[in-house]
Amino acid sequence: MKRTYVRPTMVGERFVANEYVAACGDTEYGKYKFICDAGGGKKGDVYEETNGQDGLQRDDKCLTPGVRRYYHSCNVTHYADTNDEFLEGYYVPFRGSAQKVIIWTDHGRDVHCTTNLNRDSWETTKS
Repeated sequence: MKRTYVRPTMVGERFVANEYVAACGDTEYGKYKFICDAGGGKKGDVYEETNGQDGLQRDDKCLTPGVRRYYHSCNVTHYADTNDEFLEGYYVPFRGSAQKVIIWTDHGRDVHCTTNLNRDSWETTKS
């Protein structure tokens, strides 16, 4: 059987988008800029307000349970996505009274709290 030469050919296809996707606009998420400052570096516990009552209650959820796990402010400026979950809660220093805070858990990794309760006043950046 004799083989015959077939000349190579190149077939090109043109990409045509079938859907419009905006690169900027309302779908773009920004970042909140806030300082983790609750307690000023003193050790304590952080509680998520889970019962809808004003003031720390016995059934509020402790986010820093245990003897070796506690909260102290890192005094670092954090950038959190505006669509991240922010919790209302309380910082309670060891031997002290409760202070209302806004809690950001860095997607469940660490607990960060700010005493600036007015999120509308937080600086925002576009991502």
